[in-house]
Amino acid sequence: MRMALLWVLLFVSFGAKAQVQVHADMRTANWNLIGLKFDKQVKPLVWQAVFPPALKAINHKVIELPGYIIPTRVGNSFTEFMLSIVPIASCPYCGTGDIPSMVEVKMLKPIKWTDAPVLIKGKLEINDSGDSRSTFFLLDAVHK
Repeated sequence: MRMALLWVLLFVSFGAKAQVQVHADMRTANWNLIGLKFDKQVKPLVWQAVFPPALKAINHKVIELPGYIIPTRVGNSFTEFMLSIVPIASCPYCGTGDIPSMVEVKMLKPIKWTDAPVLIKGKLEINDSGDSRSTFFLLDAVHK
């Protein structure tokens, strides 16, 4: 019985270790500013995005963001995609806590998909209209 328990513990420990995905930390000063956005309840079941002054200060400015390509369409090359601080293998929509910061990117020229980090430069636009589109856009973007 003890031997069977030992084998079960051994397999569980190997399985848990294999599930951990290690990736490069993409946090930069610009990602930290984007992360300042929060939602405030204005009425029951109604929430509104709040953009602190430090975040509003980079609105309409050209910035650089490192990150991982999260495709929004099928293909190998994209002019539009989501840029995330975590790779697609870590499932940016799964897990505990909040969805990590993501920005919708509109490239000037297509970029090939890769699971490696990329550096994107473009004009940040904050969508404060309250519609259901992305909150942040990186427009006229180029791959650095």
